[in-house]
Amino acid sequence: MDFNYTPEEMAFREEVKQWFKENLPPGWVNPQVSLPEEPDEQFEFLRQFQKKLYERGWVGLSWPKEYGGKGASLLEQVIFEEELARAEAPHIVGRSGISLLGPTLMHHGTEEQKQRFLPKILSADEIWCQGFSEPNAGSDLASLNTTAVRQGDEYILNGQKIWTSNAHHADWCFILVRTDPEAPKHKGISFLLMDMHSPGITIRPLIQMTGSAEFSEVYLEDVCVPVKNLVGKENNGWYVAMTTLGYERGRMASALVMMQQNVAHLIELAGRTNHHGRPAITDPVIRQKLAQAYMESEVFRLTTYRSITRLLRGESPGPENSILKLFYTQSAIRMTELALEIEGPYSMLDRGSERVVDSGSWQFQYLKSRGYTIAGGTSEIIKNVIAERVLGLPR
Repeated sequence: MDFNYTPEEMAFREEVKQWFKENLPPGWVNPQVSLPEEPDEQFEFLRQFQKKLYERGWVGLSWPKEYGGKGASLLEQVIFEEELARAEAPHIVGRSGISLLGPTLMHHGTEEQKQRFLPKILSADEIWCQGFSEPNAGSDLASLNTTAVRQGDEYILNGQKIWTSNAHHADWCFILVRTDPEAPKHKGISFLLMDMHSPGITIRPLIQMTGSAEFSEVYLEDVCVPVKNLVGKENNGWYVAMTTLGYERGRMASALVMMQQNVAHLIELAGRTNHHGRPAITDPVIRQKLAQAYMESEVFRLTTYRSITRLLRGESPGPENSILKLFYTQSAIRMTELALEIEGPYSMLDRGSERVVDSGSWQFQYLKSRGYTIAGGTSEIIKNVIAERVLGLPR
């Protein structure tokens, strides 16, 4: 593993770092403190910031140049993600389109689909959501029941999707539907592109315990989707979806920086918070937990570098990704619990309270961290993957 960067990569890092320094919104601190509280205002704020990134060429770095990207190397992508996280900049709101649908269309889409959809994904003119999971088809995705019956030049969709991130703000949805109910469950599925403004779509945001609604239930009643919006062949959607899921590996480089930032913020919080008239950082138990948090961030850092090194060598992703996902989930919960322990009684206050600490950002992160045990594969499923594919244990 080589920890050094080339002069060109170091220059690229400085260029990205300087751009964020000069182009963050006025008065920006971090997303927890600075984003508008009203959801629609927040979404539009993030859309406009993605447009600004797009105008500079920072969106879709990994995309080929012929599709509007930069054809950037893996390390350049890692560097950008690190600096995006280090600047605590507004996040890119169109991630599903950029990271999942875009590469899928490049592999399986028609030329007409590529020309129609790819440019507007990068510019955030059209925001996408992912219509895969259903109430009875989550970990066993192939059990999905949403149907699509072909009538002439259209498919008629009926069914329900759930945990659909950004559905209430999305313009389009890439959706898996059952087009042949008689076929084996993996072979009767198709991959469609659905206009979220179509008649027959009902969206019900799901309010999380943070108070926000990042995802929704989506109900489909006789929704019409043109046959030209079929990606790949009819009944071959599972194969197309596996391409999509192959890109759903998370952004470990930015996760690494966020973990390191959390450790630094925890140490700073402990230094300015008094426990019984003394700084919390002088408490031996608090110090021990801070040391544990730092060690966990170092373990995460080295394992992340190991994963990146495999990819740089042209090897397939190894078991590190599953290990990293589980480890990050557990560490995030422990770190936010430690933050509330440091805050003491003030941890019971929420955003808007007169004496709330750090605008209630730790309380928000504490509640949000519980969702990490579900998002991107439940911790139970990830443990099974590690047991079977890493440790070689029986199913």
